[in-house]
Amino acid sequence: MALSLTLPTANGALAPYALRGTAPIKPDADVKFNRIAYSAAHVVADPLAAVDPWLQAAVDWDTTIAYRRHLFSLGLGVAEAMDTAQRGMGLDWPTSLELIRRSLDAAKDVPGALVASGCGTDHLNIDDVKSVDDVIRGYEEQMAAIEALGGKLIVMASRALARVAKSPADYERVYDRILSQAKHPVVLHWLGDMFDPALAGYWGTKNVDAAMDTAVGIIAAHPDKVDGIKISLLDKDKEIAMRRRLPKGVRMYTGDDFNYAELIAGDGFGDEPTHGKSDALLGIFDAIAPAASAALGALAQGNTEKFHAILGPTVPLSRHIFAAPTRFYKTGVVFMAWLNGHQKHFTMVGGQQSTRSLPHFAELFRLADAANLLEQPELAVRRMKTLLALHGVEG
Repeated sequence: MALSLTLPTANGALAPYALRGTAPIKPDADVKFNRIAYSAAHVVADPLAAVDPWLQAAVDWDTTIAYRRHLFSLGLGVAEAMDTAQRGMGLDWPTSLELIRRSLDAAKDVPGALVASGCGTDHLNIDDVKSVDDVIRGYEEQMAAIEALGGKLIVMASRALARVAKSPADYERVYDRILSQAKHPVVLHWLGDMFDPALAGYWGTKNVDAAMDTAVGIIAAHPDKVDGIKISLLDKDKEIAMRRRLPKGVRMYTGDDFNYAELIAGDGFGDEPTHGKSDALLGIFDAIAPAASAALGALAQGNTEKFHAILGPTVPLSRHIFAAPTRFYKTGVVFMAWLNGHQKHFTMVGGQQSTRSLPHFAELFRLADAANLLEQPELAVRRMKTLLALHGVEG
């Protein structure tokens, strides 16, 4: 008999739902990828900590690092202390640095494990930031701390820079200084304002094409210091256009959680390999890790049809998780980890579990089932029923 439960619908009614009964996705073991794939990973809150959840970050370190080991086991790298880890939405800089340290330590035991860590300016009191020199000093402080741990940098977009910069030249000055000092090639980070409204007008203009000109110019001035750029604009055409303009060897890391399957598969454009495809640095890979691994393995074996067959059904789920207000997508990512047994509870740093409605979670559950992403269906049903009961829905 199929597993079933009662779920709310978008119009506020209740309706029975029976699971599809399809076996969850399991990737092949030891398959090598032909794309670099980072999952931006979430943090697991400590629900037993006696803290003020909106004001203080309490992390369950053992479970948080266990999830990184899970991602490593699937062949995925970890983009650490990024937006998915609630950086700037509950996770402060001291806790972020401790998270980076622990992840780098965990990776030492895993041959070939990739970790790249978010370097920003979020430790600054933004009201005290008066100039780009203040922003530079903020970046340099975090750079030094991460590089002292042996970490690779993801130079995150800076709210402080977006606030004080007066022109594209200010961005050029900041990034020229940071890139010239980096010990190893970095990943740059362009996060659209749908993810963070405080980043509106990044690169000195609200015109995306003009902003792209500035970003490409900065990369072209330092091609040996830039491994790649992650852009999260949720616009595949903009990503493809920028990808084709990158200097030789500089990668495009897709951060497009709406169109990642198509962008990773690529279009084969041009003679330069990095112009015709995107690598990946995605928050959704946290929630769909087994499918991402299985699909990337198929792509590496030349089976594009299987790649799309596995990854295609995950796209509706991702578009739902990242629906506006997009910055609340972390709640859906953690919800998936809870449903799939990777953590014992559904609480989040900053109390962010409250940012989505019960109908949103119900639709997320249906889409996860449709994409064969419920790793332990019986457990997922029990936990969904627990959430329903908390909201007054029995059955």
